[in-house]
Amino acid sequence: MSVLGRATRRLGHHRWFGAAARLLVPADRVVGRLTRGRVVALGLIPSLVITTTGRRSGKPRSNPVVYVPDGDAYVVIGSNWGQTHHPAWALNLLADPAAQVDVKGRRLAVRAERASGAERERLWQLLVTEWPAYRSYVQRAGGREIHIFRLAPTGRGAPDGPPSAG
Repeated sequence: MSVLGRATRRLGHHRWFGAAARLLVPADRVVGRLTRGRVVALGLIPSLVITTTGRRSGKPRSNPVVYVPDGDAYVVIGSNWGQTHHPAWALNLLADPAAQVDVKGRRLAVRAERASGAERERLWQLLVTEWPAYRSYVQRAGGREIHIFRLAPTGRGAPDGPPSAG
């Protein structure tokens, strides 16, 4: 891991880091879309672009998120940088678990499975190993249960090209 990557992991626990990082999400979304998920989060931590269907609008919504691999699936967490409300993309997955991910230049159709019980604990350990700041985010989230999803490829092909803006 690079020096910058290690520093990012250390700084991720600070409240100001989450606030600053939220300001960069729109730019990260554009870079991720243009690179088909090859460059997300400046390449500092494993990240992908998830495209969900807006639960109110019905339109595609794309967001960069940190992930950890789990077999052929991807594990993501709706931490929202420790805010007291859920990120829209996580609520969209609860309404419609079909989504797409752009990761490492590949676009895959996935189905989100919300983790619970022992499976949630197993996936939580994978997540905090990759991004230890999630522990701080749980404390700041004001008691809300932070959703963890396992994104399993469905085997359906997805069209080529960048995802729609979100």
